[in-house]
Formats: sequence, C-alpha cells, structure tokens
Amino acid sequence: MKEKKKSKWNRKPMVGYLFITPWLIGLFGLTVIPMLSSLYYSFTNYDILTAPRFIGLGNYTSLFTDPKFIKSLQVTLKFVFISVPLQLIFALLIALMLKKNRKGIRIYRAIFYLPSLFGSSVAVAVIWKKLFNKEGLLNQVLAIFGIEGINWISTPKTALYTLILLAIWQFGASMVIFLAALKQIPEDYYEAARIDGANRIRQLFDITMPILTPMVFFNVVMAFINAFQSFTASYIVSGGTGAPLDSTLLYSLYIYMKGFSQFQMGYAAAMAWVLLLIIAAFTGLLFLSAKKWVFYND
Repeated sequence: MKEKKKSKWNRKPMVGYLFITPWLIGLFGLTVIPMLSSLYYSFTNYDILTAPRFIGLGNYTSLFTDPKFIKSLQVTLKFVFISVPLQLIFALLIALMLKKNRKGIRIYRAIFYLPSLFGSSVAVAVIWKKLFNKEGLLNQVLAIFGIEGINWISTPKTALYTLILLAIWQFGASMVIFLAALKQIPEDYYEAARIDGANRIRQLFDITMPILTPMVFFNVVMAFINAFQSFTASYIVSGGTGAPLDSTLLYSLYIYMKGFSQFQMGYAAAMAWVLLLIIAAFTGLLFLSAKKWVFYND
C-alpha cells in the first residue's frame, strides 16, 4: 500500500510538466533557441541563402566603423530621451486629472486609454503619415490661421519629432498604472496635510510623488525598453528607409534593413545583441539609481 502511494506521488511532477508542455515548447521554440541561433549568427557572415561562415568578432568590429550604425544610435537615443519623459509626464498629469470620481469620468478614462489599444499598429502609423504630410490635416488647420505648413514627414528637422509625438500620444497604459496607484493613496494623508496648511502643490510633491515612485520606476523601465525597440512607425513614415536623410532611422529599423533588405543577417544579429546590451545597461543604471529616489512602504 505504501509503495502505491509513493508511485502516485512520484507521478505528480510529471503531470505538472505535461500541463506546461505548450508553454515549454513556446519558451524553447520561440525564445531560447532563436536567441542562441542569433548569437551564433552574430559571429558569422550569413546572407540567409548560403551557409553561414564563421568570422569571429568581424560583425561587431564593423559596427563602430559604420556611419549608419552611429547615426541610428544617435537618432534612437534622441527619440528615447525625449519621448519617454514627455510620455510619462503627460500620463501622470492626465491620471491626476482623472483621479476623482465625477459624472462621466469613466468615458474620459476610456477615451484617453484608447490610443494605447492600437499600440504600434500599421494603421495608426499610416494615419499619422497622412496627418503630417504636405496636404495633411495639420497644415489644413494652420492654413485657417494664415500659416503655411511644411511637409513635416519629409523635412529632416521635423520628421523625428512626428514619431516622438506619436509615442507621447500613446500614453494610455502608463496612465492606467498611475491612476490605479493614485487610488491606493489613503485620503487621510491629504486631509492631514490640509489641516497643516499644505496647498495642492505641496501635497503633490510631499505625499503623492513619494508614494508613486515605485509605479514611476516601473513605468520608466518599461517605457525605456519599448522605446528602444520602436520600429513600426519609423518604417511606415519613412517608407522603410529612415528618410529623410536618415533622420528617422531608428535602431530597430536599421536592423531590419540590414537583415531583410540587404540580407546581412549576421550583421543584423550582431546589432540585435548590441541593442540587448544597451537596454540591459540602461535598465541596470535605472535599478542602481532607484535606491536613491524610489520609496517603498518599509
């Protein structure tokens, strides 16, 4: 009798593995194996059509003598460090406005969240491109006031800022997280502050922001990671070339161009791993800095 119970107990882990088999297949088939393959190809000269040829660190050394690689890195850093702070500031301000329960407030919350549902979709990028071209809606509105517009998409000085504006517009996910965190702050804190004579600005910086710092930290990390990987809008707006004059050549777009337009898959794999290291470095710095400005309950 004891042996039967023991055998049944030994079968339990196997049943668990059986249930998570689909997840394991996805993990290894769609994540682990492709990543390891990409790492191998990054050390090879591989054009998809012929067998890869091992070249060691050749792809990595070529990166730093490639003017377009440097340009794509500069454009991406500019995009990230402008769009992420503005997106999060905007998300926080809207969350503060929508915090209190008023009549019809749920409708406003849904409207502000709606752009995030589309994500980085092709349809939104196409609409954005039409909105900012020479005959677009923006120039039509400017014409009402006697202002002659330009082709915002085809002008090197403004093209990247249209992508930044699109990224800021999709602030809904961060807004919802801020809104949920704001609702968890006890109202007693604010009542005590008002009794002590603190105005709304003082309450914001002495009560709201310190309590919100864990959610700010989470949103900053996620927004940075997503911004570094931005691709769709740049591809659609520039026609897949990073035009004009490489002003919209984001890093992910250049990886695509190298891998699928020029069939330099080994080079593209090396770029992908460099991007991984860049994201890991920025994330690590954020975690190190969090010790000084993120406050938890303890």
